[in-house]
Amino acid sequence: MSAEKAEFFNRLVNLGEKLSDEELHYWKAYSDYDTWQFWVNILMLVVPLIILLCFIDREKIFLLGFYGMNIDAWFTYLNLIGVRCGLWDFPNRLAPIFPFFSFSASLIPVIYILVYQWTLNHNKNYYIYTFIISAIISFIMMPIFVVTDFFKMFKWVNYAWLFVFIVIVFLWSKIITNVFIFMHKKSESMR
Repeated sequence: MSAEKAEFFNRLVNLGEKLSDEELHYWKAYSDYDTWQFWVNILMLVVPLIILLCFIDREKIFLLGFYGMNIDAWFTYLNLIGVRCGLWDFPNRLAPIFPFFSFSASLIPVIYILVYQWTLNHNKNYYIYTFIISAIISFIMMPIFVVTDFFKMFKWVNYAWLFVFIVIVFLWSKIITNVFIFMHKKSESMR
């Protein structure tokens, strides 16, 4: 690595370290366990997982789990990009360095898993119901999160753009799930 590149890289690492320190300071001052928002974040993390544990279809648990992990992964990537680019952020955080953990690791994936399960079990159109849930999340849930200071949008982002991003995530997750279902069925038929 050239000296210039190493110096630039080290500067980026130092800035990242300073940002982490500031995020920890912010969390201690405004988001730690002394605030009601911290406990709401705990509830958004724990309650959906308990609901999922109680209601997940055990016969389809691997399919639903795989789909849910896709939703979780892509929402995490989307939120990392959104936060890193200054498009949105989560002012009240469960943890200082992972501002959207309860949101993208539990609440949203569980909602989509249960909708996917319902469409499978009732032979309903996945896409229609998932579009409806995406609209509810984008145009009802997210405004509530904005008003209660759990979510802030910046620059050109609005609820319509959030809807587009959410639709992309669920479509991409379904495509990946369908590819794996296809590969599994193909390997089963070859036996």
